[in-house]
Amino acid sequence: MSMCIFGSLNMDLVIRTLQLPLPGETVQGREFETIPGGKGANQAIAVQRLGHSAHMVGRVGDDPHGQELVAHLAREGVEVSGISASPLIPTGVAMVIVDEASGDNQIVVFAGANSLVGAGDLDQLRTGLAGVDMLLLQMEIPMPAVVAAARLAKEMGVKVILDPAPAPVALPDELYGLVDILTPNQTEASRLAGFNINTPTGAQRAAEKLQRLGAGAVVVTLGEAGACCATGDGVLQIPPFSVLGIDATGAGDAFNAALAVGLAEGNSLYESLIWGSASGALTVTKAGAQNGLPTRGELEEFMSTHVADDTASH
Repeated sequence: MSMCIFGSLNMDLVIRTLQLPLPGETVQGREFETIPGGKGANQAIAVQRLGHSAHMVGRVGDDPHGQELVAHLAREGVEVSGISASPLIPTGVAMVIVDEASGDNQIVVFAGANSLVGAGDLDQLRTGLAGVDMLLLQMEIPMPAVVAAARLAKEMGVKVILDPAPAPVALPDELYGLVDILTPNQTEASRLAGFNINTPTGAQRAAEKLQRLGAGAVVVTLGEAGACCATGDGVLQIPPFSVLGIDATGAGDAFNAALAVGLAEGNSLYESLIWGSASGALTVTKAGAQNGLPTRGELEEFMSTHVADDTASH
């Protein structure tokens, strides 16, 4: 089984510190790393490690960062023929600050070559969508490209999972109707729904509101509190897995990839969301976005030895 990922490739510049800075505050970093990232590339590697073929479509700059990103994806087994190198703009970068105590992070992204993704990439995308089960999208490329990709996937009968990160103030009305599953986290859902989400009940309200706008299903992820999913048939409460968090970077990408893989293998939506919850939890136990993405064996072992909170229902 194979999947296509249309989206961003970034080089992550990661600083680890004892505390995240407040506005206007300077704090001392303890470690610095340069790590391949970008939500699109993260999802592609996550899919590949979970045993499915991933076809990546996107853009990098014609520079050392871009060359390393493509080479890294290729070493992971990802199909990289759909990645173009743009000579006029550098590869996208993300500055990631990680709180070593909690694993929480702050991220600032410079789009770079990702900002050029557009109509010129749709031919590559059409090739990538041929015969695949799922298209994974994110918001680190221009909105018109996201909408065009979702529209093309629908025309070709391919299911669409959209992680609206980073979330705009609003998504185009058309896009909701093109998305099979929308997967905002708590912050993103708050922005899209127009109210702050502070409780699981608030997350359910947001999921239901966004689902009524046309998406097939809306999953609001809540980190340590699990997730909730609104469908046309009701609401699913997804239990969390209790782990010691080290670095939350990449957890959402792991969630989306495992959700897509579960669905592609014929599992129910609830079962696939459990896979996503477990994969996201396992990812936060390791440092680095792509370093922490689990293999299929690691995910299966984790799920066999970690029991999710059984207070959730479905």
